[in-house]
Amino acid sequence: MTDTKNVKSRGRPRNFDVDEAVGKAQALFHQRGYDAVSLADLTAALAINPPSFYAAFGSKADLYGRALERYAKTEGLDFDRLLAPEKPLNEALAALFDAAAVAYTAHPEATGCLVIEGARGGTDAVACDKAKTLWRRSRQVVRDAIADRAADRADEITDYVMAVLAGLSASARDGLGAARLRAIGRTASLAFMSDKAR
Repeated sequence: MTDTKNVKSRGRPRNFDVDEAVGKAQALFHQRGYDAVSLADLTAALAINPPSFYAAFGSKADLYGRALERYAKTEGLDFDRLLAPEKPLNEALAALFDAAAVAYTAHPEATGCLVIEGARGGTDAVACDKAKTLWRRSRQVVRDAIADRAADRADEITDYVMAVLAGLSASARDGLGAARLRAIGRTASLAFMSDKAR
């Protein structure tokens, strides 16, 4: 006869909070990178077993996609505010670069931009595509804001802006602190001093 008191319950704990779990996964992915986070790491961090993990999230890549979306909403750059149409182009870009420098170094154990670093690629093409989709979405928001001010140079300036953001993220991952990243951002924004009036 089985002692039911000693049988471990299967599935998710009753108090399992999906949003909290996605937040924990986001932190792991940001700290280590997608490829370095195993299913065992995730199930341990979320305190659930593999079958429950798959039932709740579908796959590691699907959870990563949810973590990316959460990151974009809670910790990503607020492009609409930073690139608000009333700001001259040089001021808007200076504010964007400065905010990126601060955001990419806000958590010493998880530096850089989760989306940018994920879009650089890894062994999982599905996960990389999820990050690239968000990166392209950000690019379109930036391009739209620039086109409102400098339609004839929108693609050129957008390429520059996205390259600077990617460089700031990579530099943060390499250990550069906020002060040095902010200095890089200030220097990068000087390219648009002639666009003050736009």
